[in-house]
Amino acid sequence: MIHATTMARLYFKMLGRGDFVPNSYTYVPLLGCCAKMGCAGTGKKCHGQAVKNGVEGVLPVQNSLIHMYGSCGVVEIARMLFDEMQQRDSVVGDLVSARNIFVKMPEKNVAAYNILIVGYVKGGNPGAGLKLFRNMMSKGVRASSRTMVGAVMACGRSARLKDGKSVHGFLIKNFLESNILIDTALIDMYSRCKRVDVACKLFGRIEVKNPVCWNTMILGHCIHGNPTDGIKLFEDTLGRLRSGNSGKKKRKKRKRKGLVMVERRDVFPDEVTFVGILCACARAGLLEEGRNYFSKMTSSFGIKPNFTHYWCMANLLSEAGVVQEAEEILRCMPQDDDMLSSYHHRTVAVGERIAQSLIEKDPQNFSYYQLLLNVYAVAGQWEDVVRLKDVMKKKKIGRIPQCGLIDLNDIVHRLRVSDIWQEEMQIAQGSN
Repeated sequence: MIHATTMARLYFKMLGRGDFVPNSYTYVPLLGCCAKMGCAGTGKKCHGQAVKNGVEGVLPVQNSLIHMYGSCGVVEIARMLFDEMQQRDSVVGDLVSARNIFVKMPEKNVAAYNILIVGYVKGGNPGAGLKLFRNMMSKGVRASSRTMVGAVMACGRSARLKDGKSVHGFLIKNFLESNILIDTALIDMYSRCKRVDVACKLFGRIEVKNPVCWNTMILGHCIHGNPTDGIKLFEDTLGRLRSGNSGKKKRKKRKRKGLVMVERRDVFPDEVTFVGILCACARAGLLEEGRNYFSKMTSSFGIKPNFTHYWCMANLLSEAGVVQEAEEILRCMPQDDDMLSSYHHRTVAVGERIAQSLIEKDPQNFSYYQLLLNVYAVAGQWEDVVRLKDVMKKKKIGRIPQCGLIDLNDIVHRLRVSDIWQEEMQIAQGSN
């Protein structure tokens, strides 16, 4: 492996020749090498160069700087850089580095615990987040509202009803007053744990509900409970907001092209709402209603459908037996949407990973191959479809399926909806 000082010397030599223009990609491997070798001095020089070239604010560079300083034991600077970040990705460099920074902190305050708990939840390891919360409680660190939201989210993400009830009990005993963020997290947790009835009771007790709260309860019904209840709540919510009766306290509202404005920055319904509504229509077999809602997204509410909405519509059409139309809607999706690409690649990649994992556990299960074929078909990866069908023929795995889209519903439910809800929660919480 090239030593950090050698790599840095090469960098400065190239810089001195005048034919080398460094960018954000230059500093990520440089800082990574410094982190592995524990060279804080060289890392600081690279940090200075990143500032000089105006790339210190680029997310991968920020993550690499935090990782480097944390690995070199300069925890104070790592923490300072993290606090100054305007945007934080789900890994913050990587969870191992974040954990190393945390372990080396001489004093661990509530903010440090909060960062790592939320990092574990976002990084797909809610169990570790819950374990860290218990550790925090055993150390006597006083939890904040953000801590409790993270703990409740960890229970919901891992569908641990018993732990969720325990955290809820802790809330009742130790927090004199609840708030909209904690209540919304509890509604989501109970919904994910298939106790939508409890979520409904909590929802009914909230006097003033914000759009994130409405969305969470609507999606709770649509995805985890009775889908028609979710659609009814959606329609009731629109009626209440338009009449200004969203709670005991009156809130200012104004209309714009069919949108219902609640406060200054909140809009209802939004793209999250319609993911739930379209999923509900698919679950309940409401073909015409689904088509109507899909159309109204743009015509009445000014919401541009993204990949997830098209995918949900394809599921609805497929389940209703209109397979040709399902294929057509996917084939005709607009390709100029920046968000479309990220949704597409992330959802397909995770869906492929899930299906392949299931096949490894049970190589003769026909439905798992069906699921993987669905993923490839929606992605337009027809070479993979042909390849997988050949594999199935050789292994004599049942009949060769026609790549229907029914099983993709579960992928959309488990991945995209939860990500959107968490992003909204973070926006609502701000930087606290």
